[in-house]
Amino acid sequence: MSNTDSQALQRAICAEICRRDGLRAREIAAELGLDHQTVNHVLYSSPLMKELCWQDRDFRWHGIVRQERPHLGLQEFAGYYGTVGDFLDLDEERWLALLSEGCANIGRSLSDTRGLLHSFRDCREQMLRLFRDLLDMAGEACLGWELAFELRLKRSRHVRIYADVLVVTEDRVFALEFKMKDRVEPGEVLQSAKYVPYLEIVFGSRYEVIPVLVLTGARELFRYEPIGKSDAVLPVCSGDMLFNVFDEYLGFLKQ
Repeated sequence: MSNTDSQALQRAICAEICRRDGLRAREIAAELGLDHQTVNHVLYSSPLMKELCWQDRDFRWHGIVRQERPHLGLQEFAGYYGTVGDFLDLDEERWLALLSEGCANIGRSLSDTRGLLHSFRDCREQMLRLFRDLLDMAGEACLGWELAFELRLKRSRHVRIYADVLVVTEDRVFALEFKMKDRVEPGEVLQSAKYVPYLEIVFGSRYEVIPVLVLTGARELFRYEPIGKSDAVLPVCSGDMLFNVFDEYLGFLKQ
């Protein structure tokens, strides 16, 4: 089975568990038209599935993260999780305290305290600017969107799935990778797109996952960059142009 097929299978099984909850492997297999052994293999062998789902004493499977708004359970994997409105109500020190506490809970190392806290503050400023722009241009609908900082998921012992910031709208997940730089580096474009297939498993088929590379040292930058040698591209922008990325996909200015 190819890696793409394996990810599609994990996505379908995880979505079924999160949609109905409390299912046995045979019920999942019947619903998806799959062989019972295939479903068991995915459930017991995939490290990511083991992190996103759990089995009770009656051999029924449950999902940790709901695949609808609000995504209850997402806070189990994030340094900070809440609505945009919640985030805007917090001052910097309170937000930073909650983020630091959440990072400790998920095992996110804060050993590089000085540089890391500086990057956290920089990231917060970019998000504040984005949501101020959104409130001005699109109204208060964005206040109910979900926001997660420092998402961490385990794929295996040596591989971790990271996201600096997730912004979850009605049907899209913007996965923002922040770099305090002013130039595009191909390796960082690849890094920004790397975790999309796994985030698609977390959020399910109802959501489009959009990776974005944000260069906070740049100004007035917004363009699409190729992802490696593929035909795919992703948006790269400066912090002051992040609103334009959201408008590109959500069409506020057209409305």
